[in-house]
Amino acid sequence: MYIAKLMHHMWEEEPISGIAKGKNGTFAIFFYGCNMKCVYCQNSKISHVKIDEIKTKVIDKQYESKKILWSEEELSDEIIKAESLNAATISFITGVLYVDEIVSTIKLAKEKGLKIPIVYNSSAYEPVSQIKKLEGLIDIYLPDFKYFENELGNKYSKVNNYPEVAKKCIDEMYRQVKQNLIVRHLVLPGNTENSKKIIKYLYDTYGDNIYISIMSQYTPMIKNDEISCYKELNRKVTKREYEKVINFAMSLGIKNAYIQEGDVALESFIPEFS
Repeated sequence: MYIAKLMHHMWEEEPISGIAKGKNGTFAIFFYGCNMKCVYCQNSKISHVKIDEIKTKVIDKQYESKKILWSEEELSDEIIKAESLNAATISFITGVLYVDEIVSTIKLAKEKGLKIPIVYNSSAYEPVSQIKKLEGLIDIYLPDFKYFENELGNKYSKVNNYPEVAKKCIDEMYRQVKQNLIVRHLVLPGNTENSKKIIKYLYDTYGDNIYISIMSQYTPMIKNDEISCYKELNRKVTKREYEKVINFAMSLGIKNAYIQEGDVALESFIPEFS
């Protein structure tokens, strides 16, 4: 597995970070690579890289000062160490390219005595067959639901049929863990109607049996040479836009939701990937 960063991450939803219970955050495992190419990705330094290029750099020993390549055995040892350091949970973040290895790692960690919950953080753009491999190993699923219409998925993430894939993916996650499902939705500037459609779909489909995390933390990360193509994304979400989405969720009667308060659209909240 090619891993960009291992860290205790404090800024997740409370059941995952455990800060209120005196825990040391979630132990977050950030993988290199992703099957989406979101133009606004906060972690583009690691998600947009080509795995073949990472492999070449490892072979050429360009990462001698930093461990990049991890075996299942090595990672399971780090997970056990994190539990001893009071981590609330273990979070596999965007591990879409490494599901077989993640399965092996979790099994090894459990054999070594791991007791704390395991979180699978996903863009929800992956085959249902892949999610089925994780059954019985994941305690909390944390998928995104980014777009309700194909047009936005094509435009902003370079993928086809995102809504169709995401719905099937989330449905399988729900089948496995029921209430231990938190679906995140990041409100994008100028796209409140997209947000409303997603929230309504989730509530119509699952009611208050799941949690919906409605996020205002969109941070402009568009590269200078792409700003003209995505100028509508070159700003933060306004307070009025976010309140509009929250008020809509409340009007539906949603009770199990997380919202963000204050200015969380800051680059200081983004992990540093050197």
